Amino acid sequence: MAHSELEWGEALDFLRRRVGLLDAVVFSGGEPTLQDGLADAIREVKGRGFLIGLHTSGAYPEKLATLLPLIDWVGLDVKAPAERYDVVNGVLGSGVKAFTSLRLIVESGVNHECRTTVHPALFTEPELIALSQSL
Repeated sequence: MAHSELEWGEALDFLRRRVGLLDAVVFSGGEPTLQDGLADAIREVKGRGFLIGLHTSGAYPEKLATLLPLIDWVGLDVKAPAERYDVVNGVLGSGVKAFTSLRLIVESGVNHECRTTVHPALFTEPELIALSQSL
């Protein structure tokens, strides 16, 4: 089955038909905080009575900080232990940004969960256990 992109108006129409059937809408994707219109989209969907979730890698803490007051739940993808972050995902400074985002989320009081994908060639089981304990 082929998937096609929905225009924003079509997505809103879909949600209009789901009021009372769905509780929440989760914004996700590659990295939703890259979208300039995300805050407006969240406000529009929230205004229709839906709770709001956000899946993010935490790569843009400044943008996340502006969104947190609008969000009911955050799923944060933590890629690695802080000291191995740049090596695991190949982006210098990414660990600082991700853990800054985590701090912002915790301080905001927004419900959240942290998760990771484990690849044994990238970090060890003891590192995974240490990461889970630190989170």
